[in-house]
Amino acid sequence: MEYQLVIKLWRKSLTDEAFLTEIEGKLKVALGNAVEMEGYDVSPKEINLFMLTSDPRHAFRRARDVLESQGVVAGVSAAFRVSGGAQFTSIWPTRTTRKFRLP
Repeated sequence: MEYQLVIKLWRKSLTDEAFLTEIEGKLKVALGNAVEMEGYDVSPKEINLFMLTSDPRHAFRRARDVLESQGVVAGVSAAFRVSGGAQFTSIWPTRTTRKFRLP
C-alpha cells in the first residue's frame, strides 16, 4: 500500500528558505529508493514536503536524522495518509494535540 508522507516545516522556525533545495537533496540521498519525492508547496506560514512511501514511519525516522543535522527538527510536524486519502495520522511531534492539516 502506498502512503503520502508530509513533512511540514513551520516558517517561523526557519532562518531562510534557501536551504529548501539543499535539504530536499539530502533527504533524497538519505531515503534513497524508500520514497518517491513528490515536491513541495510554500505558504506564508509553512513549507510542506510531499513524498510517497510504503513505510511512512520508517521513512520519517530516516528523514528526522537529516532534519536534526540541519537544526530544523524543532520546527517540524509530520503525518501520513493513504495515497489519495483525506485523513492524516500524525507521527511527529509525538503526543501532539494539534490536528495535522494542509493549508
